Amino acid sequence: MGQEIERKFLVKDMSFKDMSYAVRKITQGYLVQANGWSVRIRLTDVEGVLTIKGPGNETGVSRYEFNQVIPMEDAREMLAKCSGNLIEKCRYLVDFKGHLFEVDEFYGNNQGLIIAEIELEREDEPFEKPAFLGEEVTGIPCYYNSYLAQHSK
Repeated sequence: MGQEIERKFLVKDMSFKDMSYAVRKITQGYLVQANGWSVRIRLTDVEGVLTIKGPGNETGVSRYEFNQVIPMEDAREMLAKCSGNLIEKCRYLVDFKGHLFEVDEFYGNNQGLIIAEIELEREDEPFEKPAFLGEEVTGIPCYYNSYLAQHSK
């Protein structure tokens, strides 16, 4: 089984844009959400991805994740069937001292929200925090994309 080990932070300034080496537009929605599990469809400018995520552990840092690339046309059709609001965001990729930070700037119903994520090999893995990171929000459900699809931030 795939395991995602991830920490999330609010972003306190826009310096991440100057630090990023790539940016992707992302649209995603949720087909199913129940008992901490979700089935997500994501469409970028280069691929469609079907993702199944499980509930987080007690720290909120680790959870089951399965990803499968799917044809873009299938992803478009599935997005049209998603419940709740579609998530619209630009993802900035920032390489900082040996770690990748993915910074999501949200649009649409979540306009103004900016969250940075870092995926780790283990929960206690040390990493240096870039200056743009603010408060840690790991494990706080209202910052999960699945929550944001149902509620505006």
